[in-house]
Amino acid sequence: MAVKIIIKRIVPENKAEALKPLLQKLRNLAMQQPGYISGETFKRIDRPGESLVVSTWQSMEDWRKWVVNDMRKGTQEKIDHLLGEKTDYEIYSYD
Repeated sequence: MAVKIIIKRIVPENKAEALKPLLQKLRNLAMQQPGYISGETFKRIDRPGESLVVSTWQSMEDWRKWVVNDMRKGTQEKIDHLLGEKTDYEIYSYD
């Protein structure tokens, strides 16, 4: 069963440019992973700096394999360090 992963981030204006290449690398790596279906990134209109990523995977197992991928973990650690907080993931399945 496909799953949707929701990722919310607050990106201070002074860190946005440094974050872009890290997020692009993460997206490019994800696109190469078995089970990856799609990803969308949204910017909140009424709260500058707040973004939402919706990532779709074929299964929870595919997502779990991606979460423990060493290249993903290294890039994610750089993102978390830059933003000063751990990224939070919400996982949803189709009802």
